Amino acid sequence: MSTIHVVTGAGPVGSTVALQLAEMGEQVRLLTRSGSGPEHPLVERRRVDVSRPEQLVRALDGATAVHHCIHGSRYDARTWRAELPVAERHVLAAAGRVGAVVVFPESLYSYGPVDGPLTEDTPRTATTGKLGVRTELLAQRAASSTPTVSVAASDFYGPLVRNAHAGERLVPTVLAGRTMRMVGSLDQPHSFTYVPDLAAAMIAAASRPDLWNTVLHAPTAPAVTQRRLVELVAAAGDVAVPRMSAIPPWVLRTAGVVSHDTRELAETTYMFTRPFVLDSTASQERLGLSPTPIGTGIEETVGWWRSQRVAERVHLT
Repeated sequence: MSTIHVVTGAGPVGSTVALQLAEMGEQVRLLTRSGSGPEHPLVERRRVDVSRPEQLVRALDGATAVHHCIHGSRYDARTWRAELPVAERHVLAAAGRVGAVVVFPESLYSYGPVDGPLTEDTPRTATTGKLGVRTELLAQRAASSTPTVSVAASDFYGPLVRNAHAGERLVPTVLAGRTMRMVGSLDQPHSFTYVPDLAAAMIAAASRPDLWNTVLHAPTAPAVTQRRLVELVAAAGDVAVPRMSAIPPWVLRTAGVVSHDTRELAETTYMFTRPFVLDSTASQERLGLSPTPIGTGIEETVGWWRSQRVAERVHLT
């Protein structure tokens, strides 16, 4: 009897999870409001709004695991609080009825500012803004009777990743030779998680009941400075290292007085002004996985961005 893996959301994480599962020969049911997502013979795309429980009943029929990868419609604490908890409650309830585990990609927001590397034992006690919403979501999962696994990752990079510090703000700028302006410090160590490594960890955790009802860290390569990240992108693209400058947090905070989006971004600048290091050693041992070396991941990322440029040129002609 075949198993069915449900994936909610077709962003970089959901799409990568779906494709990795399909390449493993697994049946995947990908749920989005628009019916979008990657094309693969083993990926069935359905139009489903996961915030509506009546649509989830049939969508989760036969599922053994649900990878819940949706995000808020805006990068905004009020939007997150209005949208994310209710959607998770519906998914948890529906998954519980069919006996499926729910696996979540998670951020590091709930830890808040800390001194030293972030480990699985670091208290997750953030209470305000978007950080507090993530803490509340983790508490909701812990209180659910449905088994869950949360796999926490640092800032994303990799193929399919656009809206991120190491996404469209970084790679196209470096490849074009334009000045790269980074938030915070250029020279503080910062962890970046390769999305395919996060997806692999989520898939592995779903198949391991001994890891259910835990919070794991996605396998993440040793931290690098933002300066070094730019240098790696330039080397992978065989272009000169561009000029770099840092945007001080006070600039974002000042702009946030009149710009709501900038104010929301300023909330997490502490991650880029001091060491922000994710320690995934314990989770790697439990999962039996290792992170992709960052040089390799950057090469794959640059290759993907260049393929997008080629595809865009072909489309225009």
